[in-house]
Amino acid sequence: MSEDFELDTDDLTRRMDGAMSNLRTEFASLRTGRASASMLEPVQVDAYGQMTPINQVGTVNVPEPRMVTINVWDKGLVGKVEKAIRESGLGINPQLNGTIIMLPIPELNEERRKELTKVAAQYAEHARVSIRNLRRDGMDQIKKAKADGMSEDDQRIWETEVQNLTDTYIKKVDEALETKQEEIMQV
Repeated sequence: MSEDFELDTDDLTRRMDGAMSNLRTEFASLRTGRASASMLEPVQVDAYGQMTPINQVGTVNVPEPRMVTINVWDKGLVGKVEKAIRESGLGINPQLNGTIIMLPIPELNEERRKELTKVAAQYAEHARVSIRNLRRDGMDQIKKAKADGMSEDDQRIWETEVQNLTDTYIKKVDEALETKQEEIMQV
């Protein structure tokens, strides 16, 4: 029975890639002093009775390096979009021009940059925890196979493989965090 054990490392890899993808999405939402349409991705608008992403109620553009515009399709939603942006915690003050909402991106001060690096570190820690949880899942599968008769040598081989995979992804998280923090601190 033990010879049939085959840990699905492709599944673990895919799930760890998912954790990295989430981290990249969260990092993209952090403001670095430059305008980016992705910074609005986490903002949800109460539209038509349900919470909806901003990009589904209007067109998001970046016409210049320090400006984001949203052309809201439904005139009745302009106020709700503006309110959602104000309450999002992005630190941006929307300006209305008909159905177009302009978001001038202010220069980040040193204190705000340090806050954002801490937020980035929290996002990275969440990703590390997700990866460690996936490692635990893999180790649990190996322990179950060991209880079903797997040899100790095979157990060590699989555990080493899972640990190496985990170490690789933790290193990727650390590198992504370092890059993002440098980007945030860049004046």
